[in-house]
Amino acid sequence: MKNIYKVMKDQHQNEVNNFPMFFAFNNKQFEEGMQSLNLDPSETDKIYSAGAGGYYKKTDAEKLHAMVNRHREEMVKAMLDEQFVYDMFDYELGNHEYTYTGSITDTLDALGLTFEEVNNNNLLSSCLERACKDQREWYSKHG
Repeated sequence: MKNIYKVMKDQHQNEVNNFPMFFAFNNKQFEEGMQSLNLDPSETDKIYSAGAGGYYKKTDAEKLHAMVNRHREEMVKAMLDEQFVYDMFDYELGNHEYTYTGSITDTLDALGLTFEEVNNNNLLSSCLERACKDQREWYSKHG
């Protein structure tokens, strides 16, 4: 059975990967990145910094913001679905080595959730509890 959270996560990542932007950490990478956007390296007035070494054209700013907002809205809507929420926790618990650490902190951080938000939401808390239990059971059989 496919993990529907992972499917959405991969789709979102694919869109980000295909967005016209570049990352540069030295002058050579910056020059190559500017060329990849069909800009001369001197045309710095035509780009924005995305932070962390990322750059994109000012003319693409609206598209980038729309994509990020759509991804956020899709995630919020999907988090109303029990299977999605379970898959989300199951995937991120595995990704953050819950069975080794016994901690859910990294999982919640990765999802932008707090302990309080999870504890105050029956769907989130029940799916997290079930995913933790299933992770422990899997590990006790296969770990």
